[in-house]
Formats: sequence, structure tokens, C-alpha cells
Amino acid sequence: MNKKWQISETDEVKVQEIIEKYNINKLLATILVHRGITKKEDIELFLEPTRNDFHNPYLMKDMEIAVERIIRAVEKKEKVIIYGDYDVDGITSTTVLKKFLKDVGLEVGYYIPNRLNEGYGLNKPAIEKIVNQGYNLMITVDCGISGIEEIDYANTLGLEVIVTDHHEPGEELPKALAVVDNKRKDSTYPFRDLAGVGVAFKLCQAIGIKLGLKEETYLKYLDIVCLGTISDIVPLVGENRTITKLRTITCKTNQKHRAKINNTIIWI
Repeated sequence: MNKKWQISETDEVKVQEIIEKYNINKLLATILVHRGITKKEDIELFLEPTRNDFHNPYLMKDMEIAVERIIRAVEKKEKVIIYGDYDVDGITSTTVLKKFLKDVGLEVGYYIPNRLNEGYGLNKPAIEKIVNQGYNLMITVDCGISGIEEIDYANTLGLEVIVTDHHEPGEELPKALAVVDNKRKDSTYPFRDLAGVGVAFKLCQAIGIKLGLKEETYLKYLDIVCLGTISDIVPLVGENRTITKLRTITCKTNQKHRAKINNTIIWI
């Protein structure tokens, strides 16, 4: 099979203009031009994003509902569990949310399905086990948007569910208490390419804002959010670019602890 390379022509004038204005090398300037990042605000956002470049998390559908329910659980010391996924995105999502909720005074459990025996997503035996252990609120991370039947089952058992996910929903949303997914068809959130851990981070950010916490309370987990974001191979633009760029702030200050979940070792 013969392959024909098509090499894009480079606007050398624009490249030189960016080199001189932003004092960057030719390779980076050329990449920016080829990616269509040529406006002043877009270049500055790409080169030097700041914490102010994160969008308001409350622009996500159902975020207010999710936050209010979680804060009520914190206040009443309810038994809450996080249901994650077995890949890096799912494990980092679980880690970030679990550690953040501990910071605000809520010890939560977690459930990671077995890759071989349970597969991806929610399943009824796991939900039944969670209910039998006395949990009354389950928060999904990196899964749940396709769990229509499983969440209906959870509802019949009296288990409230908050879904946080980043996968494409079907025609019907699950009948959860809240469904936080920036790929919902009715979403007006400015950025749709967050990984699951990015959505979990936005939930932490929203709770932090509601409780009046310092930004560092949730920003300190950006190194873990960065790990999950890159591992899930989402486009490194927009908020994903901000996450990966700012993660160096947290790497210098975070204490490192070893965590092992389903034989997967990560440093948190």
C-alpha cells in the first residue's frame, strides 16, 4: 500500500510574528500556527494558563444539586461510597474525590470493579453489596452515564446516586439524583473534553467554592488530575491544558503517599 504524505504549508510570516512577540522557538511557534492557535488570548492561554482560566464548575448541569447533596452528607456524616473504574482515569478520579472529601470532613468508601469478573461500569451485584454495607449515597466517577438499568435498581433499594462521568450519553439519561457530564446533549459548559478525573476535579472545585475554601484545598490534587487526564488521551487543550500546565505547582508541595487499589500502585 503506497502512502502519500501531505505536508501543510506554513505561514512563515505568522510564525515569525509569534516568535518575536512571545520569545519562543520556531518549532513551538510553528506548532501553534498549524493548530490554529494564533489569536493573542489563545496563545497566552496555551503558553501560560493560570488558575483563573478554569471555568465556573456550576455551568455544568446538575452540579448545584450534586454539591448540595454531598454537603448535606458531610454535615450529617452519612455513609457515602465512590464507585470508580479500574483504569488510570477511574483510579485517579476515585483518589482525588476520596481525598478531597476527607479534607472537608467526610470519610468515604470506594468500590473499583474487578476488570476480569465485572468489567466496566455499574453492575447489580456490586450495588446490592454496597446497599448491604449500609451506604445510602453513591457517587460514580468515570462511569455511570450508561448505567440506566443499574441506577434504576439502586433507586429501588433506596440508594441515592450522583453520576459524574465524561463519556457520551445515550438518548436517555440515568434517573440519578444528579448527572454531571459535560457531554450531555443539553450541556452549555464551555469545554467538553475533560477526562473523568477532570469532571471529579470540577466537583471538588464546586464544593470548595460553596464552602468558601481556599483554592489550594482542591488545586493541590492537580498532579493526580494531570496523571489521569494524560493517561486517558484526551485533547490537551482548554482546561486539560490548564490542568497539565499547572500540575507543577502541586508537585513541589504535595506529600507523597503510596496507594494500592486492585494491584495498581500510584503515588498520591
